[in-house]
Parts: sequence; structure tokens; C-alpha cells
Amino acid sequence: MVELNGERQSLRERIVAGAPAAIERQHALGKRTARERLDLLLDENSFTEVDLYRRRGATGAGPGERRPHTDGVVAGSGTIEGRRVFVYAQDFTVFGGSLGESHAAKIHKVMDLAIATGAPLIGLNDSGGARIQEGVLALHGFGGIFRRNVEASGVIPQINVILGPCAGGAAYSPALADVTFMVRGTAKMYLTGPDVVEAVSGERVGHDELGGADVHGGLSGVATVVHDDEESCLADVRYLVSMLPGNNLDPAPAAASRGATTQLRPRLADIVPAEPNQPYDIRAVVEELVDDGEFFELHELWARNIVCGLARIDGAVVGVVGNQPLVLAGVLDRAAAQKAARFVRFCDSFNIPLVTLVDVPGFLPGTEQEHGGIIRYGAQLLYAYCEATVPRIQVILRKAYGGAYIVMDSRSIGADLSLAWPTNEIAVMGAEGAVNILHRRELAAAADPARLRARLVREYTEEFMHPQYAAERGLVDDVIDPADTRSAVARGLAMLRDKRSRPPQRKHGNVPL
Repeated sequence: MVELNGERQSLRERIVAGAPAAIERQHALGKRTARERLDLLLDENSFTEVDLYRRRGATGAGPGERRPHTDGVVAGSGTIEGRRVFVYAQDFTVFGGSLGESHAAKIHKVMDLAIATGAPLIGLNDSGGARIQEGVLALHGFGGIFRRNVEASGVIPQINVILGPCAGGAAYSPALADVTFMVRGTAKMYLTGPDVVEAVSGERVGHDELGGADVHGGLSGVATVVHDDEESCLADVRYLVSMLPGNNLDPAPAAASRGATTQLRPRLADIVPAEPNQPYDIRAVVEELVDDGEFFELHELWARNIVCGLARIDGAVVGVVGNQPLVLAGVLDRAAAQKAARFVRFCDSFNIPLVTLVDVPGFLPGTEQEHGGIIRYGAQLLYAYCEATVPRIQVILRKAYGGAYIVMDSRSIGADLSLAWPTNEIAVMGAEGAVNILHRRELAAAADPARLRARLVREYTEEFMHPQYAAERGLVDDVIDPADTRSAVARGLAMLRDKRSRPPQRKHGNVPL
């Protein structure tokens, strides 16, 4: 028995150590190994590995073909700040991290365990794609991953981290995840690589230009968070996990109360100009509202005319959605509506209350937006808010015009609490636009149309757009001093903490995708 235990321990040590030459090549590419990444991600000595000895089946392998242990993926469970997570890390030093039958079976196992135990799932991707020599078995393995991604959606948080190539069908798992991280320089993700693109279309494009981190972070929106290096990326994954519940039945982890219900933020009045057309950075408003100014922004580089992210207010995790006047004056376009809709559904899935900061002049006009389906994308955001059952607080800072006011979580679609600053302007459209339509004939016949327009705009504003107008009709619950915003939101969250909702009986709704 002693001898057998010694042999087993020796084999285990060789498997864990890996092949020195392959590890050296990995480091030369600027990448850490799978096990080095797990050391950065997980609490020290917390990792329990499963299927360490698993190998590719002998059937179908040619004479003399290598059958290394682990089959190119390290899988198991560990903790992050003491909380249980399940994780798999593809090992590029073994078969280029390519996915075959045994490789996929290991991933299936940890996904099943994560779902069964109600713990977050984290995938570290660094793979050459499907293992060609295993043919349809590799494709079957991918299908099993995707099916489990969908089964786990809205049940446990799913986080994907792209640290190397992620090509072909492999790209669909990150696309199905809740949050996808990418590292500049090493991460590449696409369905068809540069060679295929050139063969089919004649277009020459490099790996980074086709599917690098900045492409997916800023253009496609597939990447949620982009980092310059693996260390900061994995540190951010740890931070994100610290703000998420283990599953859809648990509350998000709360920190100690910060006394927010009585705290004033007088700087808010200086950040937001009273003039409705003056820009400002909505993130500066968010930083004043949340604990310690800490805001974990998602999709920072994509659809920048709206801001979405996680923070804490008085210790409680909240999701924040806000129009960004610095970009396109904060209008809603297709990408912004889709970005916000997905974030709202994510927060609702995991019991995270929503705070929506509104300063929106409307939807972006133009044939390009209309022909591209802005109605459908706007409906996605509308659907997401209407369906959300978590506590929802709306804060109207300045403009809230037309349909964009409605879809930014107005009382009419189910916001629990609507607050407004004295600078609020809630209307079908701005005063000038309304006057031009309502008094078109009078203006055309006037001897001094400019003077008449100015008077009519003033009268329209005083009658229909004064700060108390919506509050008088019950569409705003309170008009507050900007300095009171943090305390008012904190009190609202406390009031709504035990909110319960019973959705109607149905298989599922039909989201306007």
C-alpha cells in the first residue's frame, strides 16, 4: 500500500507540475498557465480538483498518440473570500486547450455541480477550439456546455474569462454567460478566423482587428469588461463575485450599514448643470450616491450613452442604470437599449435592486436607427423593466422626454418609487418642439415670430413642465433637493427590502429579440 500511495503521489505531482517546455512556451506568449490563473483567482489552498487523472479515451486514438492526464482542462471548486465557486480553466499547454470528449465531460461535471449546489460558475478560456481529430464528439461536447449554460441562466451567476484564443463554437459559451472578461493582447474571440474570412471574402484582417478585446469591448458588446493584464482581470473577477449572490434564491452579500439614510451630498447640485443642454458625467453622480464612490461598471466601452454597473448603497448591492449626457447627449439608441435591457434582466435574476438615473432627451432619430430596429430594441428595454420584480427606484435629474421617459423605469411601467430633482422636465417633448407643433400657424403669421415663440415657450414651460407637474398627478412620489438623493434612495431601498411579487402563471414571455 505504501508503494502504491507513493506511485500515486508521484503521478499526481507530475500531472500538476505539467510539461516544462510547454509551460515555457505559454509564458513566452505572455500568458499564465491554467493552474497559475487558478492560484490568482481562488483563495489560497481552497481548490479541490475533480478528474485530475482523466484522459482521452484510447478508442479512436492512433498508435503512439499522446493521452495526457487532465485532457487540457483543470476543473473543480474553490472559494473567493470564503464563498464557494466552481471553475474550469482550459490548459493551453495540453493539446492547445482544444476541446474533446473527455475535456468537455469535465466541464459538464463542474457545471452540473455548480447548478446543483447553487454556486457561481467561472470559466477561464484559453483554447484552440474543437479537437478536430475527435470530430463530432467534440461538437457534441460543445453542445452539452451550451445546454447547461442555458439551464443555469438566471439560476447561478455565470462568468467567462477569455485569456487566449476562443474560436468557433467555443465563442457561444461566453456569449451566453452573464459577464465576460477579456484581456488585451492575448484574448481573441471569433466564429471564423482571419484565414477563413480571407478565403471566403478576400478581406485581410488580423486576429486583434477581427476579435480582440477592444473589438468586443467597444464594438460588438460581447465583452463586458476589458483589462490590460491577467492579474488585474482576475482580481476584478474576485471583486465581482463578492457583489453577487450564489444563486437566484439567495440575497446579494450585504456589507455593514454606512448611515446613508441621513447623509447629504451637496456636491450633486454642482455636478449637474441646471441648463438641460449642458453635458456632465453621470458617473460623477453615481460616485456621490454609492458607498465609498465604488462603482463596478459593465460594458464601459460599448454603448457609452448609457451607464450600467453594480455598487453598494448603505451596504446593499444595487444595479445602477443612468443616461450619459457626455455621449450623444444621453439619447437612447439601439445599442444603449440592448445594453440596459440585458443588465436589468441580470439584476432581476439575482435579486439586485435597481436604481435608474434619468436624464434623457429621447430616442436617437434617423433612418439608420429606424431601419435597424430601434423600435424592437427599445421594446427589449421596456420588456426588461416591466418584467423586473426587484425593488426599483427612479430618479429624474433633468430631462425625461417622450417614450424614452417611459422606458427608463417610469411609474407607469412599474417603478416602486419615483423621485425627481427640481430641475426635472417630464414631457412628451421639449418646450420648443412642442410650441413649434402646437402653434405652427400662429408663428407663421406672426410679425415677430421669435418674440412670440419665446413667450409661448415660457408659458408652456410654466404650465406643463414645472417641477411639481408630475408630482401633482402622482407620477413622481417626491421632488427632492439634489443633496438629499443618497439618503432618499437609501431610505427607499430600506422601505422596499421585503418587496414580494407573484408573476403570472406562464411558461415564459416572448421577449422582442
